[in-house]
Amino acid sequence: MMKSDESSLTVGSDGPILLQDVRLIEKLTRFNRERIPERVIHAKGAGAHGFFRVYMPMSDYTSAAFLQNPDKKVPVFVRFSTMTGSRGSADTARDPRGFAVKFYTSEGNYDLVASSLPVFFVRDAMKLPELIHSLKPAPDTNLIQAERFWKFVSENPETTHMITWLFSDRGTVKSYRHIEGNSVNTYVWVNKKGKRHFIRYHWKPLLGLKDINRQESEFLAGFDPDVATRDLYDSMERGETTDFELSVQLIPYEDQYQYDFDILDATKIWPESQIPLTKVGKMTINKRPENFFEEVEQAAFSPANIVPGIEFSFDRLLQGSIFASIDSQRYRLGVDYNQLPINKAKFAVQTAAVSSYPPTSVIIEGKVERKAVSNPDNFSQAGERYRSLNKREQDHLVDNIIDNMLFVDGRIQEKVVSYFFKADTDFGNRISRGLDY
Repeated sequence: MMKSDESSLTVGSDGPILLQDVRLIEKLTRFNRERIPERVIHAKGAGAHGFFRVYMPMSDYTSAAFLQNPDKKVPVFVRFSTMTGSRGSADTARDPRGFAVKFYTSEGNYDLVASSLPVFFVRDAMKLPELIHSLKPAPDTNLIQAERFWKFVSENPETTHMITWLFSDRGTVKSYRHIEGNSVNTYVWVNKKGKRHFIRYHWKPLLGLKDINRQESEFLAGFDPDVATRDLYDSMERGETTDFELSVQLIPYEDQYQYDFDILDATKIWPESQIPLTKVGKMTINKRPENFFEEVEQAAFSPANIVPGIEFSFDRLLQGSIFASIDSQRYRLGVDYNQLPINKAKFAVQTAAVSSYPPTSVIIEGKVERKAVSNPDNFSQAGERYRSLNKREQDHLVDNIIDNMLFVDGRIQEKVVSYFFKADTDFGNRISRGLDY
């Protein structure tokens, strides 16, 4: 009987016999499983390592340990991403950008999930699946259809404010190093005395905020669809660092009802004229990943990952995101996703139970029902946003909307334009003229 050095075939008197090649099977099974399910949202992204350092102790507002010692560097991993595009989509497509930071703190990992735009399309997670479906390819043709999105907008007037951000030049960028990060959702900080503040987070790029117009975005989508990813990694290859400053807006718990908008509404900004920014610290990004799959693709972020001193609010969008994000990670990575190296805590800590909110436990009897927000006011801030833009910025916003809506069904156009009129008369007039009403 002869055995070839280059084959798993053994030749005997009765003919060739195929043996089980353990190494071959192992290699092929690993090859078949190299890919994991794509994220439903934020599928395409780029990541980097760095550190965060607080400017001064924040003990007046929170007991979170990583926000107390200015001399301590807290390791972080950051993932930037587009929201709706697939893994093969262009970095410059019109889209909110994800800005997720994992703080490896002495009390466990804290995930701060943010967006490049300061508001969101909807205020209630109940509408999130329909929103994402409207932005994804159609189920029959697998093509992006603008009409599906604008139909969703026409049925949900609270999206009007987000439209004024997304269709401005803030919706198209070519560098992750020049975007903002906004929590959009509202959290709660609590100090050691039990005093609570509602919180919104804001990352500001110290290199400056930069965007591009629609024409450059479309050109780069064909010429260099990975431009933002390339820019981030090339900068670190050159030895450059990228810094973001973290600020927060704070509202004392007892003052939550003094504003003319719902502070838990993710479709609303907190005006800085009423609620100024408080600087917290600085994050420095300085190290690119060594293995993209193991670090960027397997990175799992969730607003459910909190530490003592930080709690959830009753923000409806946040409450849905807490569940959806954890469930999606289990689906993509398995039930032990938090044990993967990129997601594992760097310090020996015991996993603490989520802090209760409010602090006292009560037994509630009665019927649970979903009630509409008492004062939604879907248009005031959209109008304020439009009027805050200079003429060039207004021109780009109007032109981008018209370009995207031009071939949408007239009934949908008419309904959406009525929202723009309610936000600002000039805004509505310009869109309606552009659509040839």
